[in-house]
Amino acid sequence: MKAEKTSRTAQYMAFFRALETQRKERLFSDPYAINFIDSKLRLAAQLYKYPVVAKYIDNIIQKKIPGALSSGIARTKYIDDLLKNAVSNGIQQVIILGAGFDTRAVRLDFLKNIPVIEIDHPNTSNFKAEVYKNRIGQIPQNILFLQIDFNKQNLDQLALENNVDFSKPTAIIWEGVTNYLTENAVKSTFAFISKFAADSHIIFTYVHKNILLKPESFLGGKKLLEDLKNLEEHWTFGFMPEELQNYLKQFDIELLEDLGANEYREKFLENRSEKGYEFYRTAIGVKK
Repeated sequence: MKAEKTSRTAQYMAFFRALETQRKERLFSDPYAINFIDSKLRLAAQLYKYPVVAKYIDNIIQKKIPGALSSGIARTKYIDDLLKNAVSNGIQQVIILGAGFDTRAVRLDFLKNIPVIEIDHPNTSNFKAEVYKNRIGQIPQNILFLQIDFNKQNLDQLALENNVDFSKPTAIIWEGVTNYLTENAVKSTFAFISKFAADSHIIFTYVHKNILLKPESFLGGKKLLEDLKNLEEHWTFGFMPEELQNYLKQFDIELLEDLGANEYREKFLENRSEKGYEFYRTAIGVKK
């Protein structure tokens, strides 16, 4: 990510949520997402309520990033549901690593009385705080913003300096981040996560390692990596799905579920199928 900018991919995810919010039959509503996107994307989101415009925008996105829109929307709903289930099972705090423009702390009613710690790069974190202040009115009282560069700084030190409570059963969301990190950064983050209390949940996304090794084997894969390179948002890390369960065991984390984009699209968007983005996956584990 360029040092002077917020993440462009974080904007696109907010854009996708803003589009979904305009649909009559929608998976979720996110009235805050539109505040995090630039003026051109905001106009597109506002016009999306018109069917002709919606079809045009859908076609453009599908042509440029095959499957990204439906994958992103289904993934958002999937993680919402996983988080709600975790909270119903006794989670007492939520930590969002690489929070981007995630608005779950304000749009999900079941989080209103639960502390939410959002950890992200200073550029994105500061921008998000200003948006809450200037466009929404205030920073919600249940949110604490902490800032870090995951490739350069230590989560343990950050937690110590800010008195993060490891004794509480915690839900950690790590969405859209692992593929931008080094192998060491991913490993150290899982080691940090493993310090939380038993029955803590980790909900995270990753990309199939073959998207990095053989991008041409996935629809739109090669072009996507080239576009990310131009944005200076390179993908650097992935897992082989069949190796994930054993990888997590070293951190005393039991893998509960691991779904690919096709699977969570089918789960939530049966009538809005698209091809593409099969390399993106979402998993949930529980600390033993």
